Amino acid sequence: MFTGIIRAVGEVAGREHRETALRLTIARVPFLEGLRDGDSVSLAGVCTTIVALREETFEVDVVEATLERTTIGSWRVGDPVNLEPALCAGEPLAGHMVQGHVDGVGTVAAAKWEGGSGLLEVELPAGLERVTVSQGSFAVDGVSLTVNRLTGTIARFAIIPYTWTHTTLGRLASGARVNLEADLIGKHVARALRPHVAPVDS
Repeated sequence: MFTGIIRAVGEVAGREHRETALRLTIARVPFLEGLRDGDSVSLAGVCTTIVALREETFEVDVVEATLERTTIGSWRVGDPVNLEPALCAGEPLAGHMVQGHVDGVGTVAAAKWEGGSGLLEVELPAGLERVTVSQGSFAVDGVSLTVNRLTGTIARFAIIPYTWTHTTLGRLASGARVNLEADLIGKHVARALRPHVAPVDS
C-alpha cells in the first residue's frame, strides 16, 4: 500500500530484456538504506518488488501483464521516475490509499503553469471516468491528486507548486502518457452496485 506522496524522483539507470520480464535498474534513491530485497516500491504509480539491492541502485522485474497495462515499456535509460516506498504500519496516510495497481494509461491533454500553480488535464481511458468524481482522489504517475473538474473523459487537476517541482508532473507535456489509478473506494463501490444498476442505452 502507498499514499501517493512521492519521496523522490529517481532515474532509470538500466533496462535489460529477459525471457519473461524486463529488468529495470533504478538510481538516485535517497531512501535506499531503508530498503531490503523483497520490499515493494512504487515506480511512477506501479507497485514493483525489489529483486536486487545494490550500493547505489535497486533492480526490479516487470512482467508482461504490467508492461501491457502501464507506461513502463516505453521507459528509457535516463528517464526520471517518481518513487515511493511502501507505507509502514503507524505511518501517517498523508495522501490517499494507493495500491500501485494501475487502471490504465491516460494521455496528457494540457500541462502548464498558470496563476501560481500547475494545471494538468488528462484524457482518461474508456470506462475510468465512471469511477472518478470531482473533488475525489486520483493518482497520476503515482502522485496523489484531487480531481478539480471532470468533463466527459477529461480529468483536470490543480497542482500546488511543491508537487509540481518535486515530482515529474512539472515535466509533462501534451501528448505524454501517464499511469492512472482511480480511487480504491470508488472502484469497490462501483463494483458492488453494478448488478443493481440498469445499463445505459448507447
